[in-house]
Amino acid sequence: MSTPADHTSRRLGLVEETTLAIDRIACTGHGVCAQLLSQVRLDEWGYPIVADPAVPPDEARTAIRHCPARALYLRRQP
Repeated sequence: MSTPADHTSRRLGLVEETTLAIDRIACTGHGVCAQLLSQVRLDEWGYPIVADPAVPPDEARTAIRHCPARALYLRRQP
């Protein structure tokens, strides 16, 4: 959950925005990310597609920790 300090830091540009990304070469199609994140769905071969990369950071970190192929990461936005 966001705090007032989080919002202030974001407005002042002190917090970098990040999005969830997938290393498609490393991904082995286990589907754990789709089970943990509503923003991720699987294609017909079982590989993830990120429908909305703006995943809450705590949820993204949980999915990153649980990915068996270590194919998920956070990408900093400019």
